[in-house]
Amino acid sequence: MSDARLVHIVRHPVKSLGWQMLERAVLSQGRPLPFDRIFAVATEAAKFEGAPEGWQPKLSFARGAAEGRLMAIRAAFDETTAQITLSHPDLAPFTGTLPEDGPALVDWLRPLWPDSRPALRGLVARRDGGDLTDRPGGRVSLMNLASLRALSERMGMDLSIHRFRGNLWLDGLAPWQEFDLVGRELRIGQTRLRVEAPITRCVATTYDPLTGQADGDTLAALDSGWHHRDLGALASVLDGGEIALGDPVEILT
Repeated sequence: MSDARLVHIVRHPVKSLGWQMLERAVLSQGRPLPFDRIFAVATEAAKFEGAPEGWQPKLSFARGAAEGRLMAIRAAFDETTAQITLSHPDLAPFTGTLPEDGPALVDWLRPLWPDSRPALRGLVARRDGGDLTDRPGGRVSLMNLASLRALSERMGMDLSIHRFRGNLWLDGLAPWQEFDLVGRELRIGQTRLRVEAPITRCVATTYDPLTGQADGDTLAALDSGWHHRDLGALASVLDGGEIALGDPVEILT
C-alpha cells in the first residue's frame, strides 16, 4: 500500500473545449473515463467525412495547441440529458444539447479560432461511441501532483492541473514516480489499472487555463530540469468499478 490517494477526477466532454471536475466515476475495462472527449470539433484538415470511423489523429480537430485561447474554456456536462454549458472569459456562455446543437456550439467557438488555421467544420462523435483522445487505445491518464509541484517550483509559479488535461490526479507519490510505475498495476477504489507509458507534453501546456494567454514555458522547464517533456502516464483499466475522491492508491505489482 502506498500513501497516495485520488484527489481529482477530471473529464473533457468535447475535446479541447473545457474541463469538468467530478467527485466519482465508474470505469470500465479497456475504456477511457466515461464521457471524456466523446465529442470533438473537426476542421477542414480532417481526412474523414461525417462521423469518423474509429480513432482519429489530433490534427483533425480544434485543439489548444493550435489556439491557446481554447484552454480557458470551462465545461459542465450532464450525461443524463446531454446538455452542456461552455464558458470563456471573452464570450457569453453557451448552453445546448449534444449532438443536436453542434452547429450552434461551433458558431460559438468561431470567434476564438484563428483564420490562419483550417476552418472549423462541425461537431463530431465516433460512430462506435469511442473516445477522441490524442492517443488511441481507450486509456485514462494518471497524473502526479508531486511532479506538477516540482515543475511549478522550477518555474516559480503555481501551475494549474488544467494545463495538462489529465483524468486522475494522485497525491502522495514522489515526484516523477509515475514513470517508475510503468508496467505495474494499481488499485484505485474498485478498479485495477496497468500503467503503460509516460505522456509527452505539447505547447498547449504553456497557456494559462484561466486566461488562455501564453504564460510559462513548461516545455523548456521540463527540458532544462529533467531532460524530457513528460508529465503523467497513460493507464489501461483492467478491472472496472467505481472510483471516488479520497480513494487510496495501492501498488499491486
